[in-house]
Amino acid sequence: MLDLSFEPPKPKVIAGAKYDWELVIGMEIHAQISTEAKLFSGASTKFGAEPNSNVAFVDAAMPGMLPVINEYCIEQAVRTGLGLKAQINLKSAFDRKNYFYPDLPQGYQISQLYHPLVGEGEVIVDMEPGIARKVRIERIHVEQDAGKSIHDMDPAMSFVDLNRTGVALMEIVSRPDIRGPEEAAAYVVKLRQILRYLGTCDGNMQNGNLRADVNVSVCRPGQYEKYQETQDFSHLGTRCEIKNMNSMRFIQQAIEYEARRQIAILENGGKIDQETRLYDPDKGETRSMRSKEEAHDYRYFPDPDLLPLEIEQAWVDDIKASLPELPDEKKARFVTDFGLSEYDAGVLTAEVVNSAYFEDVLKGCDDGKLAANWVINELFGRLKKEGHDITESPVSPAQLAGIISLIKKGDISGKIGKDVFEIVYTEGGDPAEIVEQKGLKQVTDTGAIEAAVDEVIAANPAQVEKAKQNPKLAGWFVGQVMKSTGGKANPQAVNDIVTAKLGL
Repeated sequence: MLDLSFEPPKPKVIAGAKYDWELVIGMEIHAQISTEAKLFSGASTKFGAEPNSNVAFVDAAMPGMLPVINEYCIEQAVRTGLGLKAQINLKSAFDRKNYFYPDLPQGYQISQLYHPLVGEGEVIVDMEPGIARKVRIERIHVEQDAGKSIHDMDPAMSFVDLNRTGVALMEIVSRPDIRGPEEAAAYVVKLRQILRYLGTCDGNMQNGNLRADVNVSVCRPGQYEKYQETQDFSHLGTRCEIKNMNSMRFIQQAIEYEARRQIAILENGGKIDQETRLYDPDKGETRSMRSKEEAHDYRYFPDPDLLPLEIEQAWVDDIKASLPELPDEKKARFVTDFGLSEYDAGVLTAEVVNSAYFEDVLKGCDDGKLAANWVINELFGRLKKEGHDITESPVSPAQLAGIISLIKKGDISGKIGKDVFEIVYTEGGDPAEIVEQKGLKQVTDTGAIEAAVDEVIAANPAQVEKAKQNPKLAGWFVGQVMKSTGGKANPQAVNDIVTAKLGL
């Protein structure tokens, strides 16, 4: 494994007009489970369908309709818990969370309060190379999503789309271990990365498949340490929840604004009301949505239509055995097996599709370090410049491996390799055939190279004298020879012959 140093929480300290304050942040991530059917019905979860077309009788709360658990949703939630090194509870139960929204047909949400499916786990958050923070997961419970109210289609009416109603969610609840805006964003990035590797959530924040509720409070220095000793949340100050955040940048901006808002109130002698707030990115501020409900406000009680959920340890063990290699493990392997820097390994494992592409390249060449350099600098750099990702790459792993293999064999130089890459990127084709057809193969005939060196030396007697005084100038001759041979001469052979001819 990587040699990581786990730092204790480093709070972001904000200077108020009177005092210094520290940030305390906890997060609730709502991750839509990757499954084709909803949690309690067989209705489709396909995004972008016609409004109210993915609705079963159960989702619409028709009389007499009973929920039936989708076993695959439970399997996906268990897989997530195992990926987060969390406790899997073999017995859990569903509860009714009662509240009224126009887009919640039942008048309650089926969730888990008292007996969640997944218990305590952890997320290792990379802050910088070699430095990581551990954020504790309190629980993961499975619940159904609500529908969507639409207010911008008619000036006088609102509409309701029930397509999302009943879609399976995992609510991943962290401890208040996060101490700054940057760490909060890094936590969401890492959690989303793990979910994508596991295949349990696609992490698409734009479509609402991953949403964050951010709980923010401020306290005076030293209070967080008292909380750790006593587990008394009163030391952390009154929290406000910022609802439905779907952007890393907005998460950071909202936390920063909300912290300063609370500090201003406290230093003016006021008190913080526990409430739910929304972030307005256009104004760069949070605004009150409603007072924050406590658990008793929802009148939770066990759902009478669903028996307690009991799963077998053998089933959990089978799921655990099928887990893929997760990003931290893959990153450590890339560093160990291929001698990559931690930074390069991090770039290659940031997205599961990136690491898959890199490993497919390695099937066609045996130099991990050279392959990483080409994937990161040439391919990723070009794709980023053009606003594409790896799924849109016009260069296949086999084609890139072909270019790298030609360089390794000495058939072409690195410079020629870039020319071949450009042709493959824009026109396609087999790298070996392109080199052959366009006459790009590297010149390794020492006789031909020696003749080119002699020609350059004979044409530049003054430069020869300077090089004899300053051997570093030999590079000029190497460059001239490479230029005269169209970049096809073997650079090492050119360098050796130039050095010998100049008597350096």
